[in-house]
Amino acid sequence: MQLLQKLLNKLNGLHYQQEYLCLAKETFQNPIHAYFVKEGRVIKDITNGHVFTGYNPLIFTLRSSDLKEPFSKIEIAFSQQPLQPNDFLGKRDALASLSLRLIKKQTIEPNEIYHYEGIRGQHRFLSLLHQYVIGVNNILYNRKKGNIFLHDNLYKQVQIAYAVPRTISLITVGSGRLYNLFPTDLHGPVNDEYYISSLRHNGKACKQVENTARIVISQVHSEVYKTVYTLGKNHMQELKPKENFFFSESISNVFGLPLPHSVSNYAELEFIESFNHGIHKLLLYKIISNQAVTKEPATLAHIHNCYATWRYHKGLPGNYLLR
Repeated sequence: MQLLQKLLNKLNGLHYQQEYLCLAKETFQNPIHAYFVKEGRVIKDITNGHVFTGYNPLIFTLRSSDLKEPFSKIEIAFSQQPLQPNDFLGKRDALASLSLRLIKKQTIEPNEIYHYEGIRGQHRFLSLLHQYVIGVNNILYNRKKGNIFLHDNLYKQVQIAYAVPRTISLITVGSGRLYNLFPTDLHGPVNDEYYISSLRHNGKACKQVENTARIVISQVHSEVYKTVYTLGKNHMQELKPKENFFFSESISNVFGLPLPHSVSNYAELEFIESFNHGIHKLLLYKIISNQAVTKEPATLAHIHNCYATWRYHKGLPGNYLLR
């Protein structure tokens, strides 16, 4: 079986070995655009107007100010082309597309936010043959203990979602002398007053956030990408003394929670409500403060190998940080 896996890896068409490639978000040139489209025409560029909040199932969270109304189904197209509202999106312009259905509405004054679940995705980052080989490898080798298996089309949906650089931030949770620090890339502001994040509902980190109701979410410098990836295990760790974590001597302005090393910006969030969908618990917060620590533009983010490979073949630059 090991020989077969090596053969599949050789035939998958991917240029990079790692599935997710870290980068400094601000210096990533010519990123892909995400467009809300209807009947083949661009309605709005939502590249920065949506929050990726789930991968099993795929969940996108959008504002009513971007969609105007809660459509039961929507289409999102991904393209390298800068397009304007009412532009026609030709087949050659669309590198990928996602079909999604409405699963929940939440009211946040004075607007609403809409949560959509992925139905189907398709992309042209790789040839159909290479996509098939990757799918076979996924079926054979990703069904293992502790790993969240993504079925064929869900796996494609996730590859598409990660074509847009996703910021990897660190969440501080705890009080007194006991804390936890763990990474997340399923999060983002929905406006100036509210923030949303997603955690696995059966994880210890999720329970810690709900119990304490106050967190700090910190953007960090891309230089600490290796350390941040190692903190993923903390999603299933108990609260521990501060000395056990990647904390600096700095604390947050209002809550007084410890901040990680290399923090560039942080937000202090107060938990309001949550709901479960799939393996995820989506948590809505009130933004209490938002603080810039440094003006150096090098926020840690990552993208998927499929899109990075497409960029490589098109000669587009990549500031990738390989682990």
